[in-house]
Amino acid sequence: MGLLLRGLLVAAGAIAALFVARDAPNFAVVEGMVAVVIIAAIVLALALTRKK
Repeated sequence: MGLLLRGLLVAAGAIAALFVARDAPNFAVVEGMVAVVIIAAIVLALALTRKK
């Protein structure tokens, strides 16, 4: 589980770095928001593919 979350935060950090500088005070907040959006996108994709 930790490996999955670490991979998710690495991806979120890379995407957040496109919009906010890594040394900005709110980088952690933006990274967390991007991670939530990624999780929501994954859940949405799974829900739409499982629908009969």
